[in-house]
Amino acid sequence: MAKLNSLDGKVVWITGASSGLGKALAQECALQGAQVILTARRFEELENVRVGLLNPDQHLSIAADITDEAQIRHAHEQVLKCKGRIDWLINNAGLSQRALISETSMQTERAILEVDYFSQVFLTKTVLPTLLAQKSGRVVFVSSVAGLLGTQYRASYSAAKAAIHMWANSLRAEVADDGVDVSVIFPGFVKTNVSINALNGEGKAQGFDNDATANGLEADEFAKISVKALLKGEEYIVVGGRKELLGTWVSRLSPSTLYKMIRKAKVK
Repeated sequence: MAKLNSLDGKVVWITGASSGLGKALAQECALQGAQVILTARRFEELENVRVGLLNPDQHLSIAADITDEAQIRHAHEQVLKCKGRIDWLINNAGLSQRALISETSMQTERAILEVDYFSQVFLTKTVLPTLLAQKSGRVVFVSSVAGLLGTQYRASYSAAKAAIHMWANSLRAEVADDGVDVSVIFPGFVKTNVSINALNGEGKAQGFDNDATANGLEADEFAKISVKALLKGEEYIVVGGRKELLGTWVSRLSPSTLYKMIRKAKVK
């Protein structure tokens, strides 16, 4: 469990960096002295984020669709060409869901797993040889409290976020003696566009927010808590309000109690 005093000069690659949690994490890492690599599909939006970061000239925007393996390989080559190393890889890009199981098409099920699980697995497998050669680095996955609890309207999302958590656990065990660390962050409700962009059963964006997200933690507060925990070398990081933290504790102590709580919960 490697601890760092700061991110001065460290290279941090963040996916889903054009908005929401990714943008907030980029801002916080830049404040801590990191050289940030910003990746998302739209270059212009990445550049808008980059120029707003502290010391913008030391950061880099690389547009790529994380579900396209050829684009990811090319992005990895660009990072190494420009920066020569990767210290933190933050797998943040994700896609949420707001639909009952009975309403969700198989195409939508697969689309969510593709973004939230398979693309993160592929990116990590692409970067891993670089980290192993360095004998240093940290792979970070942004999972979700939903991946620990499983709630209504989020079945595919919860499953994907749980899957990447378990994959991360296996990776951590396999690279434990190779200088590479693995952390998983479990955000609760954070004020972002995640609900607006969440897929309905037909695979289209929901298009509106919900109260829980609108009243959630501020994204910059989430980023401060997360980066502080990562610098300490923490591997299991839950970031959220009292309800989410309570839910994660109950999930460990009494799963049957948790299931009763979820059944009664008014989540949408």
